[in-house]
Amino acid sequence: MKKKRYMKKLFFAAAVLCVTAFSSTTVNAQSGFLHFGLKGGANLGKLDGKGYKDGFNLGYHLGGFAQVNLTKGFGVQGELIFSSTQTKTTSDFSEVYNTDNLSDNGKKIKLNYLSIPILANFSLGSPRIKLQVGPQFSALVSDKNVFKASNDAFNGGDVSGVAGLWIQLPIINISARYIVGFTDVKKIDDVANTGNWKNQAIQLGVGVTL
Repeated sequence: MKKKRYMKKLFFAAAVLCVTAFSSTTVNAQSGFLHFGLKGGANLGKLDGKGYKDGFNLGYHLGGFAQVNLTKGFGVQGELIFSSTQTKTTSDFSEVYNTDNLSDNGKKIKLNYLSIPILANFSLGSPRIKLQVGPQFSALVSDKNVFKASNDAFNGGDVSGVAGLWIQLPIINISARYIVGFTDVKKIDDVANTGNWKNQAIQLGVGVTL
């Protein structure tokens, strides 16, 4: 009996805590200080480096975000984004990178990343239009065994810079950003050309702000 009473009290305390936390979050969101939401859309990506075809290839991205508006014209936004894109090697890839596997020539490669952008938001004359800049930290989550020449063709992490625009309409948000990789993601040892492989992407998204 005592155990049941204890469990009821514990359940009641947990329920009160959840309601209090939810109410606090709702008040903050209504006051404009804190917002959460979901977003997704096109991910036009490419791998910049010798041995890969130039040009952006269509993929997708989706995820969630949290906005903290510190002042009327400035805030911080953190996101958790899954993005997928594909690139293609050139017809002479095996010659450029000293591999005997002709099947690596003209091969399509899909790269999937889980990314955390940390962005500063600057209002551009209106709180609905924001300039976004900041770093992005990414982890490769796709299969790395993409070349027969190497089991680890790509490094597992990537650090990038992000710049873009965010338009906040009632409930709906629209975003466009350019992402430039700072990290050499190449992990193949027997490389004739010492050039870097760096990611670039253009993301166009639409989402819902809660």
